[in-house]
Amino acid sequence: MAKLWQKNYTLDSMMEHFTVRNDYIYDEELVVSDAIGSAAHAKGLNKIGILSDEECRNLLAGLDRIVQLRQSDSFPITVSDEDCHTAIEGFLTNELGDAGKKIHTGRSRNDQVQTALRIYMREAALKLSSASLGLSASLINLAEQNKDVPMPGRTHMQIAMPSSVALWALSFSEEILEETGMLLSLYDVIDQSPLGSAASYGVTLPLDREYTASLMGFRKVQNNVLYANNSRGKFEAFFLDHAEYIALTISKLAQDLMLFTLPEFGYFSLPRELCTGSSIMPQKKNPDGLELARSRTSLIGSCSMRVKSIIRALPSGYNRDFQDTKEPFIEGFRSALELVMITDEMIQGLEVHPDNLIAACTSELYATDRVMEKVLSGGNFRDSYKDVGLNLDKVQGEDPVASLRKRTSVGTAGNLMIEKDETWLAELSKRVEGEMGRLSSIYSSLIPSVKEAVL
Repeated sequence: MAKLWQKNYTLDSMMEHFTVRNDYIYDEELVVSDAIGSAAHAKGLNKIGILSDEECRNLLAGLDRIVQLRQSDSFPITVSDEDCHTAIEGFLTNELGDAGKKIHTGRSRNDQVQTALRIYMREAALKLSSASLGLSASLINLAEQNKDVPMPGRTHMQIAMPSSVALWALSFSEEILEETGMLLSLYDVIDQSPLGSAASYGVTLPLDREYTASLMGFRKVQNNVLYANNSRGKFEAFFLDHAEYIALTISKLAQDLMLFTLPEFGYFSLPRELCTGSSIMPQKKNPDGLELARSRTSLIGSCSMRVKSIIRALPSGYNRDFQDTKEPFIEGFRSALELVMITDEMIQGLEVHPDNLIAACTSELYATDRVMEKVLSGGNFRDSYKDVGLNLDKVQGEDPVASLRKRTSVGTAGNLMIEKDETWLAELSKRVEGEMGRLSSIYSSLIPSVKEAVL
């Protein structure tokens, strides 16, 4: 099909490549999302008399066919299409004639792209949340299985105070739960429909924006049509920033695991099937996944920065610059999802070595405990601190498990309150599962072939 804007001239081939670049490749990710938005728009046009009942039925059937083709990788998008939006309209026009030519009525490619991205982004938030909650659950399970396994706590990477495997694992679990909650709060912002805003200023047709929003499962309309356009890039950056927070937590977890799986530490072992080898040293089992976790965190952060750099200082209204936000958004989301999933697999296969952990709990670990004992016996903290510090050679070790049980404050190794984390996890999981089920039902009522998800 000719380009949606095609008139009485042919675009220069170099300009075509420059303006399209890799956009058509990434648009394969958006075919189902666009089909859902187009189905809602078709029903909206039918409601105001632009499309007949028969035309609307035929368009919905055509969109369902497109989804089926996409699901079998049989809906290619070429550079001449520019994007999936042209490819979809071209397919409908070839199949249905004039009805296909009517599908774009009252719609700009701008709000069409925005709507497809918003549908995609909404599900991306749920998928990343679901994967993150899975990782959190694995960390909680690791803690449950190692409640009483001691572990040296460290500050400045040096021996500090008694800790435990469970305390260490739950610290990451709670951080991920917090960050997932933040992502789900962002979901409430994402969950608004830009459809009907056209090229930033609406149209003179009586489009029922509330109706089409409800058909797509959006809880509200993004009211101001110019804001709907100006939010493009902003919402993508919001999402990528939240994804980066999750990645930053995983990066710290990866760094810890690289240290604690060293032979010199021997606290844990990674499953060998998740380690790579050396091309020259036959004995090597390298933690490449953990190393790449650090670099992927930087990649995700750079995607967010790319989007923000593109939209910085743009004037109001649509600008073609927005096109270049699509690639970093999809790349950043996919990288974050993959990072969470592979980290979850590593945690599930992690082997804990209690004997090595207990042996690492040397006497110096208990210096602060000795200070606290003197305080409980009536001494003041500063003199007690000085006395122990000047006589470190007299600090005796103790049963590390018994030492953990002396810590009774909420959230310490002796009072982990794992049940709170489990409740928190269950509440967030219920919300994610409920929302995914709601969207699946809404999508399939519009397009039967969309059984579960758009991604």
